Amino acid sequence: MLHISSRDNILYKQLTRLAQGRRKRHASEREGPGGTVSETGLLEGIHLCQEWLEHRGQPARAIFNSQLLQESAELQDLVRQVDGQLAVSMDNALIQSISRIGAGQGVFFLVNHVGAALPERIEHPCIWLDRIQDPGNVGTLLRTAAAAGIAHAYLSEECAGAWSPRVLRSAQGAHFMLTIYEQVDLMKAFERLSIPLCATAVDDRAISLYDGRIPTPCAWVFGNEGQGVDSRLLAVADRCVYIPQEPTVESLNVAIAAGICLFEQRRQQHGSA
Repeated sequence: MLHISSRDNILYKQLTRLAQGRRKRHASEREGPGGTVSETGLLEGIHLCQEWLEHRGQPARAIFNSQLLQESAELQDLVRQVDGQLAVSMDNALIQSISRIGAGQGVFFLVNHVGAALPERIEHPCIWLDRIQDPGNVGTLLRTAAAAGIAHAYLSEECAGAWSPRVLRSAQGAHFMLTIYEQVDLMKAFERLSIPLCATAVDDRAISLYDGRIPTPCAWVFGNEGQGVDSRLLAVADRCVYIPQEPTVESLNVAIAAGICLFEQRRQQHGSA
């Protein structure tokens, strides 16, 4: 196994950039509004790397902490699953400088993934994320959608990158249960929508989440942490809802609000309204 001990190593520098959230996209692969984007990402931790192997196969590179590899049976099992030509070890000090986890688990996967192309018609249950900028919120929303049985997520151009380190940590493997569309113009996507669009809102059109049945299937749109859903999307939404709450509290976190909406819909679909 190749061993890396120098900060001047090209792979070490690449890993450092990715760990800091500097994304590497191959924009030439995008062709029009329905095109795809190839992107390089960095997975950290045993669980995420195991999920990649199970759902996507071999990584571009597998990087192991040379010290922890001698001590951890889990890491030793993981290295046996990786093509030997793709695995490298790295000095403890170097790999700890890359880690964004308090107690690093000693493994990174460098992966290449291709964003999904927009379908001609959108007729599957899905979530639309409108300018949600906090990576923790984006990751939690993806994880919540997967838990609620929703398999498609559309992220607008100003959303935090789905494959950034913080989003990956928050989503805890939900990426591998979802088809994720990034850099989506949601107004143009609306032209492809064949199912109702539901939005969270606080304007006069909004009704209580608990009044009547929620359309199934539908597309749910959840908006920016400060500004909410874009007014143009609210104007074309088939249903706008609010979540009844104590009036002394201004609003709910967007990921919490989405969880309430998605699981109320699931309750109605699988139980009694």
